[in-house]
Order: sequence, then C-alpha cells, then structure tokens
Amino acid sequence: MERIKQAIVIRSDLGMGKGKLAAQVAHASLEAFEKTRKERPEWASLWEESGKAKIVLKVANRKELMELYRKVKAELPAVLIKDAGLTQVRPGTATCFGVGPAPSDRIDRYLSHLKLL
Repeated sequence: MERIKQAIVIRSDLGMGKGKLAAQVAHASLEAFEKTRKERPEWASLWEESGKAKIVLKVANRKELMELYRKVKAELPAVLIKDAGLTQVRPGTATCFGVGPAPSDRIDRYLSHLKLL
C-alpha cells in the first residue's frame, strides 16, 4: 500500500499563541483535505482508510512559506491560509499552507528539509 500523508507548513515568525496556531493548522488541514477530495479522490480515500497521517512543519517567514507553496501547488493539491485578522495578526496575513493528503514521497520532495513544529 502506498504511504500517504498530509503536511501543514506554518510560519514561526508570527508569534501566534498556541490556540491561534492550532486553529490555523486546523483550517489548513480541513481545506487541503477538501481540495484533495475534489482533485484526487483516490488519495483522500486512501488517507481516510490508512489512519489520516499528518505532520506539521515550520518555516522562518512569509518569503519561505510562499516559495514552498508555489512549488508544491504546481504538483499537489495545496491551500494557502490567510487569516481574517480579528485577533493576533493583521488581516490577510498568510499563516500557513496545507498539502495533501498525497503520497508521502511526493510531499517529501518539497518539504523533507523542514523541521517539525
């Protein structure tokens, strides 16, 4: 069986509290799954059947987040999360992106160099 996972990449420079960070990760996970279910339903089904593996990784800043997002979205279902700005960050701030679920090796092509959050 092909290994499949989802990855969330979040900025570490925003100083978000734990609750805010958790909410942003949840947004990215759900939206990325919904996009995958539409574009690659076989990956979504396999992920649901295999335990819904996910990892949360960090980048240093917006520039790094956006560079990786542009690369990843060219091959895989990915979503960029921009905050509404009601609490801890300014409106429209790109906080994180979610990718997949997708085959682990495809995600790792882009993200294997990142550290876990």
